[in-house]
Amino acid sequence: MRPQAVRFLQYSLRHRAPTPSVPFFRSLSTSPRNTPRPTRSKALRAAPTIPFFGAFFSSNKPDEQTENMSFPDQRSDDQWRAVLNPEQFRILREKGTERAGTGEYDSHYPSTGVYNCAGCDAPLYTADHKFKSGCGWPAYFDSIPGAVKRNVDNTFGMKRTEIVCNNCGGHLGHVFEGEGFKTPTDERHCVNSVSLRFTEDGASGKAPSEKSKA
Repeated sequence: MRPQAVRFLQYSLRHRAPTPSVPFFRSLSTSPRNTPRPTRSKALRAAPTIPFFGAFFSSNKPDEQTENMSFPDQRSDDQWRAVLNPEQFRILREKGTERAGTGEYDSHYPSTGVYNCAGCDAPLYTADHKFKSGCGWPAYFDSIPGAVKRNVDNTFGMKRTEIVCNNCGGHLGHVFEGEGFKTPTDERHCVNSVSLRFTEDGASGKAPSEKSKA
């Protein structure tokens, strides 16, 4: 090789531009396969909530089937609030439940008399329908014919039979069958005391008025 060519080659090697180095792992980090995934906690926070348990335990939501029933007494909520105290409205119109063992008629066992609807005063049960069940609410094995309407609810695979006043649709409680009580029907009408008003002579009780509102 000629001396001039050797000197040119040596000069080129000494002055060549450095080749940029790209770290191997840094190049891999740009791959879509390695895009960071959301953490488990973020994924759970983003998941929609399912109101299962709230719906399951709720007792204040009116049943759609009962709401669609037609009753002779068709007063509006405002009209009911004018004649019922807040606890009566909560139970009769919003299907609430009083605490067990606290009701006025839980341990009430007269020999004669009638239990009327606390809302519209319609007769519902007689004194000889009542029996001791130990459930914490007034219990009756039957009602006055045509006085109580049943609404079967099969939500969540459970059979629950609501009972309402057949005149105004006021919520009374629930009826249970086949519990083994030694009664003529083997039924237990589990009724809120707040839904009732007792009269000894069997006549219609005093109609609700503004004075009864708490």
